[in-house]
Amino acid sequence: MDLFSPVSLGDLHLPNRVVMAPLTRTRSGEAGIPGPMVAEHYAQRASVGLIISEGTYPSHESRAYPGQPGIVTDEQIAGWRAVADAVHAKGGRIVLQLMHSGRVSHQQINGTDRVVAPSAVAINGEARTAAGKVAYPVPHALTSEELATVRDEFVAAAKNAIVAGLDGVEVHGANGYLLHQFLSPVSNVRDDQYGGTPEARARFVVEVTTAIAEAVGAGRVGIRLSPMHNIQDVFETDPADATATYEAVVDGLAPLGLAYVSVLHSDPAGALVQDLRERFGGPFIVNSGFGAVTTRDEAIALVEDAHADAVAVGRLAIANPDLVERWKGEHPENQPDAATFYGSGAEGYTDYPRLSA
Repeated sequence: MDLFSPVSLGDLHLPNRVVMAPLTRTRSGEAGIPGPMVAEHYAQRASVGLIISEGTYPSHESRAYPGQPGIVTDEQIAGWRAVADAVHAKGGRIVLQLMHSGRVSHQQINGTDRVVAPSAVAINGEARTAAGKVAYPVPHALTSEELATVRDEFVAAAKNAIVAGLDGVEVHGANGYLLHQFLSPVSNVRDDQYGGTPEARARFVVEVTTAIAEAVGAGRVGIRLSPMHNIQDVFETDPADATATYEAVVDGLAPLGLAYVSVLHSDPAGALVQDLRERFGGPFIVNSGFGAVTTRDEAIALVEDAHADAVAVGRLAIANPDLVERWKGEHPENQPDAATFYGSGAEGYTDYPRLSA
């Protein structure tokens, strides 16, 4: 296998194995509508094998950040349709990441009267609202009836993404947001069928993903996981418990025929990630980033050594709209400017130069 060779992930047919990782960029305004600048940003990067969009909220209650896009209203769906059209016009493929914030939010951000989570356990720290930083609130612990509503909101959002012309969806089960909150014994202290054991904590993630796959077709549904990432107070510090939890997740997903599982982990070639790959038995994406930039040499080795079918790349995809061309020809890379990762304007978003410039 070669990083620059084609690969099929379910119904998604990629010309190369470089995947643009989902990246929060907060460019969609107060109404959460991706506009022409967002469409331009993604279209610029259409030469990667697959673009995974930034995390997009499936309900108003699930919004995590000011400037985050949604896939709830007609205007948001129309905005994403323009994004998908722009990417497709450049020959690219894009899936929409469905992200429920859970407790990583505030009422001043989501515009509702509550923040929700598996359990009434708050995050230490402060949310960044439009008016400044405020302490994270103690979340409302979702009832089992409310969990069914959340699941249905995910399904409706997935259907909206397909209506908008996106090539598929990715379920965000990582990075400390709602579905990841269910997986940790620290953020999930429930004593019902959704908590208490690794298998029970895995249940809601599997139920949501199953429902989405049934609604829009498993071959265009992926899921992102980040075992033992220990971010946003979603702590998974017991290796045996974490292994059992993620094995339960993957065992529940394996029969569905998903397009892929994508795992964010500092050691993608290590025992935990490779065990999950073997258990899943289907297309597998790895991402070593977050703590460190994924390099060209690392990405090539991960595919050549058969540790993954494709590699998700974050910061270098931000800084290099023509990343595949640069990597293929061993050309120098633009360096990402962290100061402009989050913002509302074009700087650091659509103004990184191409090789041809």
